[in-house]
Amino acid sequence: MTISVDVLFFAGAAEAAGCRRLRAAVPAGATLADLAEALRQRFPRLGPFLPSLLWAVNEEYAPPERVLRQGDEVALIPPVSGGSRPATAVAEDGMACRLVRDPISVDDVLQRVTHPEAGAIVLFLGTVRARTGSAVTEALEYDAYPAMAEREMAAIAREASERWPGCRVAIVHRLGRLAVGEVSVVVAASAPHRAEAFAACRYAIDRLKQVVPIWKREFAPGGQPFWVHPDGGAGEG
Repeated sequence: MTISVDVLFFAGAAEAAGCRRLRAAVPAGATLADLAEALRQRFPRLGPFLPSLLWAVNEEYAPPERVLRQGDEVALIPPVSGGSRPATAVAEDGMACRLVRDPISVDDVLQRVTHPEAGAIVLFLGTVRARTGSAVTEALEYDAYPAMAEREMAAIAREASERWPGCRVAIVHRLGRLAVGEVSVVVAASAPHRAEAFAACRYAIDRLKQVVPIWKREFAPGGQPFWVHPDGGAGEG
């Protein structure tokens, strides 16, 4: 007996597989590890990616021993900055943490954390920079697993509010191709006092880099675009 699962590929894994989505048949009782082996045989170019991949089932990170069920949505997650596996949660206001393709409205992000008890608001803007060391960046292109990325961003906002009571966090990240100088991410954190607001904002952007399934591809003058390795740090603050 076999079951069917939907498999999603992103960033470099999508290029190695030559597709972004497929339906795979696996034996009943198969695990993510079994699926990984089947994909390795079907797409040999995926081989180098598999040891460093994380896996998600139905938009939540899952271990290799996770048993698959009929209709599961399985995502191959190339490494993000930290590559850890958080517990997924949804904040009460999911719209405070979202992905967009148009330029980000900073005023809108600020409004989402402004409230009468907030004595301090800290704002972080990540922008596309022109140079990292001696390497020149012409543009960056951002890709994501949208539904899961927004869930993880909301989880970060909830974690911050639990660590610093009275704190509110909003995170908006842009997708698509961005030129040098454009804003890729905005994080706003409000709290009764400035120390908590600074701490929550720093926590949110650092955590986003570690766990949210968003990837960037760098375009350099005269060169082939490439997906930036987590340790590369190219092109964006």
